Amino acid sequence: MTKAAGAAPAGAGSPAPAGGGGRGLVSPQAVALLALLLTVAIWAGFALSARALSASTLLPADAALLRFGVPLVVLAPALWRRRRRLAMVRPGPAAKIICGAGVPFFLAAMYGGSLTSAAFVGAIVPGMVPLFVSALMVAGGRSAPRGTQSAGLLLIVAGVVALVWRYTAALDADVLLGAGTLLVASGLWALYTVGLREVDLDPVGSIGLLCLPSFAVIALLVMTGVLPTGLARAAGGDIVLFLVVQGLGVGLCAGLLYAFAIRRLGPERSSVVGSLSPVAVVLLAMPLLDESPTLPVLIGVPLITTGVALANRRPRSKVSPDA
Repeated sequence: MTKAAGAAPAGAGSPAPAGGGGRGLVSPQAVALLALLLTVAIWAGFALSARALSASTLLPADAALLRFGVPLVVLAPALWRRRRRLAMVRPGPAAKIICGAGVPFFLAAMYGGSLTSAAFVGAIVPGMVPLFVSALMVAGGRSAPRGTQSAGLLLIVAGVVALVWRYTAALDADVLLGAGTLLVASGLWALYTVGLREVDLDPVGSIGLLCLPSFAVIALLVMTGVLPTGLARAAGGDIVLFLVVQGLGVGLCAGLLYAFAIRRLGPERSSVVGSLSPVAVVLLAMPLLDESPTLPVLIGVPLITTGVALANRRPRSKVSPDA
């Protein structure tokens, strides 16, 4: 754990300036919370675009090139100044970040979304992150969840079961495969969440660590013909849409905001973003993608939302009267 990752927020425990001058200042916790709320909106756009890709003139490789390429172009000067710090990152945490939010995650989320719905992407991918993060923390020697946290994790599992139960009974192989692929994507994102806490990089450096190798891999797969591309023949509107949502939104803005929130709040509390994302996706999918929420969605999404909120509650420490 790096010193920056475990440090208390700036100003914690320090007296306020005389004369009440500090009353108008926004606390670091509030800034981090605002970053999470903005990330929710961007992730909702990611979930919608994952579903919309199947009806787009773009292919998954094209969307990936925009997702990882645009941040590199925008941040190129800043990344060059951080090249030595990037080269010093340990292989373990680097692998968590590159695999957790890079090409494996992106292709899994896009493929899973093409087989299911935007509601599935928005509920399963961020919704299951607290469960996977908790498992990684326990495997790393941290204490196991207890109390309301355990109840929240059980509700998350119940919500996912409610989402897929109907398709299990009907043996809808496509939806089940898509849901399973989204679970893999969620597990990968949990790796990314934990990996961000283990590197001594600022948010810009974290984006560079993710996008540089990811863009190189996806470009190599396209050039060798492993992944097909239709970018040259794609409609201009589709290119602009995915450039804004995936490249600037998810790749740049969400990357900066989420990395900042991780450093301020930690991986467990930051994953509370999933408690709002499923609801936002379901509401936005109705007017934008003409998706009507089914009964499994109406049952599963509230269970997952409640579960994530409970899973991210922290028990209050008891303070003695003499303290």
